[in-house]
Amino acid sequence: MKTNQTRNRAQKLTRRTTHGLLLCAISALTLSGGAALAQAYPAKPIRFIVPYPPAGGADIVARLLATRLSTSLGQQVIVDNKPGASSMIGTDMLAKASPDGYTIGMVTDSHAINPTFFPKIPYDSVKDFESVSQLIAMPVVVVAHPSLNVKTIAELVAAAKAKPGRINYASTGNGSPHQIGMEWLKSRASVSMTHIPYKGVAPAMADIVGGQVDVMMGSISTALPYVKTGRLNALATTGLVRDPSLPTTPTVAESGYPGFDFKNWFGLMMPANTPRDIVMRMNKEVVAALNSPELREKLASLGMTASPSTPEEFSAFIRQESVKLNRIVKAADIKAE
Repeated sequence: MKTNQTRNRAQKLTRRTTHGLLLCAISALTLSGGAALAQAYPAKPIRFIVPYPPAGGADIVARLLATRLSTSLGQQVIVDNKPGASSMIGTDMLAKASPDGYTIGMVTDSHAINPTFFPKIPYDSVKDFESVSQLIAMPVVVVAHPSLNVKTIAELVAAAKAKPGRINYASTGNGSPHQIGMEWLKSRASVSMTHIPYKGVAPAMADIVGGQVDVMMGSISTALPYVKTGRLNALATTGLVRDPSLPTTPTVAESGYPGFDFKNWFGLMMPANTPRDIVMRMNKEVVAALNSPELREKLASLGMTASPSTPEEFSAFIRQESVKLNRIVKAADIKAE
């Protein structure tokens, strides 16, 4: 009897050991398979969706990054501009792309505000995406056409109060951060100006430089060349401290509106369910690119600060920005037009 019990215990122990070894083997194969997947990726060109027109700040950053990634990944990264609907057209295409790592997309501060500003959007701004990394953060600049004859925020406010609604301002579309920033300024200053929406930074900038619109809150990188040549007047930047690229231009906060802090930011995402190994491979290459002295220097010359992050840090940042921007929308009583 004891011999049989001993034999049974031995058989059970053998089965448990075999089962444990099998699980270890499966786990090792899974891990090695994931590593192999990350190593083999990418095996073909990658599409980089930018939900804005060519020549604007988002497009400039995307093309600088795409050049670096094409080299480090060994496959061409092709920028595909899909502007419109406050970035929702291109972002929807990203959400619906195959989660195989061969479609990446830029998102901006519009991504954080669109769910509040627009009652219906064609995707879930959280569940339909995998965060990769934040890319850059930057204040924007309030610029005016010289024909308006204003050079400070105080002069702009005085002119707007003298002729309510007759001064117009450009933005990159209804619900865009540029509109939200200007509406917040209008609300703080208790003035009325007419909103003229465009489908991106480039066409809006073209019209303010041409004198078709009076004022705009736009990216420093795009406005700076026109400011330097005197074709636009820089009234104020929107960070809490002066921007190094416009050191003599005061901030909005300095101009009588303390606490006014408004920045643009760009980030990189992939479709939901993209394999974690591929997300982390892309994060590694993006962070390396943004930390390179050459790219950081180039971005700084454009008034931008490289802000690489982990996927988790970028997801948390978006949640924080959503709360902040939603508060501004409510405080300024901004409505979709």
